[in-house]
Amino acid sequence: MMTKNKTLPAISLRGLVVFPSMVLHFDVGRERSVNALKAATEGDGLIFLVAQKDPAAADPDTDDIYEIGVVSEVRQLLTTPDGSTRVLVEGLYRAKRVKTVSRSDYFKFEVKELGSRSTALAETTQAAAKRALKDTFIDYAQVTPKMPRELYDSIVGEEDCAKLFEKVVFNVVLKVDDKQKLLETNGTLNRIKALIGMLKSELEIIETEMDIQEQVREQVDKNQREYYLREQMRVISRQLGDGDNPQEEADRYIEKITALGLPQESEEKLIKEAEKLTKMSYTSQEAGVIRGYLDTVLELPWNIRTKDKLDINKVQKQLDKDHYGLKKVKERITETIAVRALAPDVKGQIICLYGPPGVGKTSIGKSIAKALGRNYARISLGGVHDEAEIRGHRKTYVGSMPGRVIAALKQAKSMNPVILLDEIDKMGSDYKGDPSSAMLEVLDAEQNNAFVDHYLEIPVDLSDVLFITTANSLDTISAPLRDRMEVIELNSYTREEKFNIAKKHLLPKQLAKHGEKPANVKVSDAALYSIIDFYTREAGVRKLERRIADICRKSAKMLVSGDAKVNVTDKNINDFLGVKKYLPEHLAAQDEVGLVNGLAWTSVGGTMLPLEVLVLDGTGKTEFTGSLGDVMKESAKIAVSLTRALASKYNIDPEFYKNKDIHVHAPEGAVPKDGPSAGVTLTTALVSALSGIPVRRDVAMTGEITLRGKVLAIGGLKEKTMAAYRAGVKTVCIPKENEPDIDELDDVVKQNIRFVVAEDISTVLEAALVMPNVSPKKKGSMKKKTISTEAPEKKIPVLSAN
Repeated sequence: MMTKNKTLPAISLRGLVVFPSMVLHFDVGRERSVNALKAATEGDGLIFLVAQKDPAAADPDTDDIYEIGVVSEVRQLLTTPDGSTRVLVEGLYRAKRVKTVSRSDYFKFEVKELGSRSTALAETTQAAAKRALKDTFIDYAQVTPKMPRELYDSIVGEEDCAKLFEKVVFNVVLKVDDKQKLLETNGTLNRIKALIGMLKSELEIIETEMDIQEQVREQVDKNQREYYLREQMRVISRQLGDGDNPQEEADRYIEKITALGLPQESEEKLIKEAEKLTKMSYTSQEAGVIRGYLDTVLELPWNIRTKDKLDINKVQKQLDKDHYGLKKVKERITETIAVRALAPDVKGQIICLYGPPGVGKTSIGKSIAKALGRNYARISLGGVHDEAEIRGHRKTYVGSMPGRVIAALKQAKSMNPVILLDEIDKMGSDYKGDPSSAMLEVLDAEQNNAFVDHYLEIPVDLSDVLFITTANSLDTISAPLRDRMEVIELNSYTREEKFNIAKKHLLPKQLAKHGEKPANVKVSDAALYSIIDFYTREAGVRKLERRIADICRKSAKMLVSGDAKVNVTDKNINDFLGVKKYLPEHLAAQDEVGLVNGLAWTSVGGTMLPLEVLVLDGTGKTEFTGSLGDVMKESAKIAVSLTRALASKYNIDPEFYKNKDIHVHAPEGAVPKDGPSAGVTLTTALVSALSGIPVRRDVAMTGEITLRGKVLAIGGLKEKTMAAYRAGVKTVCIPKENEPDIDELDDVVKQNIRFVVAEDISTVLEAALVMPNVSPKKKGSMKKKTISTEAPEKKIPVLSAN
């Protein structure tokens, strides 16, 4: 008669299966299990013990434990000195979980007792079952070490089938899954059959193990322990059919090595390494090192080369599609393709792209690879200070690997890829070596055809690789390394270039990224110019892209809120980006004495640099303010001496250096200023202040000056003239030596600015001063005018923003 269901606390057992009539003790450590034991002892002493499917699970759920277990009685519960709980239980009867009552503090299940469905066995059947189980157990006991004699006699002398099953299953080593199957099996005869099958399977495993050991003993001397273990592993592999034969493995490697067609010396070295495997255990550490080394060598694309695209027009279109401007870089790449078309055997070149951040140095590398039809890999060298990062680690070290150059070849999957060495100017050096010295061999077209990585130890041909390096500064690159590269300078983008990049590339990219269409969000050209002029001040276009992204996000919000279309113009740009962060540069309201428009180059582009000179009665002192550097102060001293030489021509008091104090000031005093290109500006300002002749407000100038009045060449003309164009300047005085640079200026600059080419200071003064000279009586009033209009307030933020 089956009893009704019971609700009992439960424990999930790890690696243990309890059977009815089994008495055993075990330790309990999990809090949930301890709570279940306490609940059982406080009740009727019954607890449901069930095995969990994964012994490694620390906090199993109901799905992680079996449904069938054993209702047991807690006989004893005590706490050991180390704080753990030990319990003694006796299994009563099998039961099945039918419902989960609680799982918070401990498992609490409603369980149903499982009765035996077996019918009474005939005596002959019982006798046969007992004999079969006893015979199997006797065979098991003979091969199982440390089987107690008393236990053996007790099991062999048992005549009751059910008790015989219990004694055997209690004292043999079986997997948890097998014991659970026995627990779930109904009927004594079915359980005995299942147990016999499990024991015979275990016997086969033990006998196979003993056969292996016996075979090994017959093959080797007992004193050669290492050899014995190796042979044991070999026999095990043979029995399992894995076929891990060292000789066969070495033959496979040798076959792959010979198929590469490497030079004889490299091939012989690799074959020698492969042959070492035949003398080593498959699982030895050294064999693993050799195996990893050979795998790395074989994974390199030794004979794989991509075919270059030699159609210059298609390459030019691809480069123009990906990047606006960058004419020098594009010309250099098309020249490379032209040379390769005429001389296919020409080796790879090393190009260094040098310029400020954000002008497209890194992205142009990938575009070049795409245009040439080559594979592409990028190596970031910023912060690298270990020579092994370039040359690799010797394979004798644990965890060694090839250097970044070899890893890039492996990544590119060809021997003639475009490899971009990013931030080559930011490599460091310490006690581990100097990586820039290791780069000398990599970037030398005469040496890199046999580059030897410390890990590979065989030469690798890098002569077909097109190396492109990027740098923000050439000062930190060693002279020998710089000498190996063809430096192409990328200047900061001009206003027109930024506009075209924003309109053709950045705006469509951000609209697509934000899920918007050009028909729904329209940004006018004037709005783009406003973003460039009033919300960014940079050499590249990264901040410009961020500002466009800001507009796209606000536009998305407006579209989602119900607006059908968003129009961004220069009138409502403040609604999207807030107040203007940079004020525009503009000219003075009228021609003034002692105030000259200079031009300066900064890392974020060109800018206007007005210089002011004030002449006061004094003792011949010269004062410099505005954070002028040493070179600029020297230019001012040259300007004073040159002005003394020009005194008679411009009706200047020849004794001014004795009875006048001169104050030279560059507005935006917090911004450091230096360089020789302000020489003509300082001279013009001095002549104007001392002679009382006003300077045309729509004239700007740049150039170095000598004591004899010669105007020398300067740099950054493209950026300086763009700044003059933005400010509304009509005439720019430049050195004669810079005349060829006019061809490289933006078309909009050449169309709107008249250039005065000067070999000496007289040409500059004729273009800048408002002639003819004024009478001495009016000098004073003009000087006062200069004082009253000194450094207009609304121009101050311009330079400080740079």
